[in-house]
Amino acid sequence: MRTIGLIGGMSWESTIPYYRMINETIKDHLGGLHSAKIILYSVDLQPIVELQHTANWLEAGRQLAEIALLLEGAGAESIVLCTNTMHKVAPAIESAVNIPLLHVVDVTAEAIKQSKFKTVGLLGTRFTMEQDFYRKRFENGHDINIVIPDERDRETVHQVIYQELCLGQILDSSLREYRRIMQRLIDNGAEAIILGCTEISMLVHQVDCSVPLFDTTALHAKFAAEWALSESS
Repeated sequence: MRTIGLIGGMSWESTIPYYRMINETIKDHLGGLHSAKIILYSVDLQPIVELQHTANWLEAGRQLAEIALLLEGAGAESIVLCTNTMHKVAPAIESAVNIPLLHVVDVTAEAIKQSKFKTVGLLGTRFTMEQDFYRKRFENGHDINIVIPDERDRETVHQVIYQELCLGQILDSSLREYRRIMQRLIDNGAEAIILGCTEISMLVHQVDCSVPLFDTTALHAKFAAEWALSESS
């Protein structure tokens, strides 16, 4: 079994499901008392959020690349970034290490293509919904069309993530808003919806939506576990 290096803490609320689901997948495959070989570095989220909101992505990338190097030095054989938004700095991480970064977009896109969907809605932070690093990787790299909420709804989705979910707060009023926003995406042509922030699955479940949901946290964690079990290349 290969060793996974997790960069977590963004937020720690959603890092817990990563750890749990990776280990559950290993146990499902191997049984008994087997569990995953994981090295976890959990960051302090507040300084990262400050870098996000001042658009200092260069420094954010430098810091996460440094962490990835530490994980590689400690014996990690891959890097899993337990956040969607910070894949903005994936190139900085990839250029710093000699081990693969298991990219959340590629993992999610493969699941969508297997289901034969071509147009999907996207929920996430404003950075994830609006910037090219995420949407264009789906569109240009995987030929999947992305539909995003309008300006007001993007702000609602963003604020619920940072002001509630990252703090462990689950509110019925926010779930109602997310249901409404998902329905508008469906009305605008979405055949399925990507939960493109690792905290959203704390709030939204398949029962809340009339089209399939692609939970990036679950897909990413499962892929990481199966990668660990696969033959080294």
